[in-house]
Amino acid sequence: MLTILGFTMIATFLVLIMLKKMSPIAALVLIPALFCVFVGKGAKLGDYVIDGVTSLAPTAAMLMFAIVYFGVMIDVGLFDPIVRGILKFCKADPLRIVVGTAVLAAIVSLDGDGSTTFMITVSAMYPLYKRLKMSLVVMTGVAAMANGVMNTLPWGGPTARAATALKLDASDIFVPMIPALAVGLLGVLALSYVLGRRERKRLGVLTLDEVLEPETETVLVGAGAGASGDGADASVVAKKAARTGGSGSGSGTGSGADADLPEADDDFQGLDPHRATLRPKLYWFNALLTVTLLTAMIMEWLPIPVLFLLGAALALTVNFPHMPDQKARLGAHAENVLNVSGMVFAAAVFTGVLQGTGMVDHMSKWLVSNIPDGMGPHMALVTGVLSIPLTYFMSNDGFYFGVLPVLAEAGQAHGVSSLEIARASLVGQPLHMSSPLVPAVYVLVGMAKVEFGDHTRFVVKWAALTSLVVLGAGILFGII
Repeated sequence: MLTILGFTMIATFLVLIMLKKMSPIAALVLIPALFCVFVGKGAKLGDYVIDGVTSLAPTAAMLMFAIVYFGVMIDVGLFDPIVRGILKFCKADPLRIVVGTAVLAAIVSLDGDGSTTFMITVSAMYPLYKRLKMSLVVMTGVAAMANGVMNTLPWGGPTARAATALKLDASDIFVPMIPALAVGLLGVLALSYVLGRRERKRLGVLTLDEVLEPETETVLVGAGAGASGDGADASVVAKKAARTGGSGSGSGTGSGADADLPEADDDFQGLDPHRATLRPKLYWFNALLTVTLLTAMIMEWLPIPVLFLLGAALALTVNFPHMPDQKARLGAHAENVLNVSGMVFAAAVFTGVLQGTGMVDHMSKWLVSNIPDGMGPHMALVTGVLSIPLTYFMSNDGFYFGVLPVLAEAGQAHGVSSLEIARASLVGQPLHMSSPLVPAVYVLVGMAKVEFGDHTRFVVKWAALTSLVVLGAGILFGII
């Protein structure tokens, strides 16, 4: 009975969030609470939730302060020279432009927010693609894959979810995966090179003067509805565009921004060069702080939540010494912080009920009994392969909170550690970022004026290949 109720609870949760009948946070709380009553353990719901919240507090703190930290770094202009340098490097060479798109998307993805990454990348690269008549699906596909690999950062979402669902330390999952993820990122760059050569062969190499004919194009910020029939909330996108200095502003009617190519390559801008939050005199301080923070995370000098808590506090204090300015920056990033941290704490209810009632134990036993004996010791490989389609056809919330605990329990029955299962679960992210269940992808295709179907047909095969490269590298290095 618990097996049936467990799978029914997961299925109910997945259906409701996939059909957008409930928000992930509401579904994570209400569905397991209801099923806890069904199994006759409603009186223990409070104990399950408190235990879950206590164990998840460090993960929530890490996400909160990581979002604030990298949001502030974008605000103060840490990434502006990188954007300008990439644009100058690209010139009018299609090959360089495609590779530059991948590099830019990967760098900006450090903030862990897909929407911000796509807004900055498309704002910077769209004029070049449009003027050179390059394939826009190449731009959206490369950006999505690069962001998918980088989305595995502990503050990006999947790693935190895996750590939350299996009650592991995020750094124990992520740090050993760095070599495999690096290979995946190199795979994206290699693919960008191949696609760039294809575009160069089709179009040739031009100079900037040859492509600077008068032309007016409009980049619609938050125009996902127009591109695919669904999209991210325009007001939310508008707030993010204003915060990051992205081109244009969105509203309910989707106002646009002039995307004309500037008259000289020195004037290429992907971010507003005059936004009030810039701190050019503190650039090297912010760069050193970021490098130190990332080094400390990799070397595990302190727990990741402590590192980002200290880093965010220091970044705010030095860059915005006046209290009103600090409050303004915190307010600008509050929406992302609330959504992510709220999801983590809501997950405490789901995972607490799933484990506390014994559902996960019964489901894992059923799963183990149906897995061929020869596949049991290879559950990490099985998890990695399953993560590719499952994270595409369901949300990260559904996969990591609904499916991963069952796979982990099945793996443990065959002597495979939960850490290996958690690491294997990350390999599907390059494809996941193009899933129709990811709101950020509608920002990407909307700003690039690409039909979602065209983007999907182009990217699925390449993103799946990238995921398999990560999985293969993980196996080769003995990580998975």
